[in-house]
Amino acid sequence: MTSSFNLYKTTGKTQTNTQYYWTLQAENGEVIAVSEMYQTKAGAQNGIAAVKRVAPGARILDVSLYQ
Repeated sequence: MTSSFNLYKTTGKTQTNTQYYWTLQAENGEVIAVSEMYQTKAGAQNGIAAVKRVAPGARILDVSLYQ
């Protein structure tokens, strides 16, 4: 199994309540990230694209050192 972004749609009582979110699933099937809620599918897709673009170069900041 390979890692994947999974895009979901929530359905409210009306069409105007529909929202989208994504999860990032690791190769072992474990969900390792859950997005915020987006008002549009395009917004959720843009969120996925942003993570794919910036994550490879993201630094790791160990905040626990400052707590």
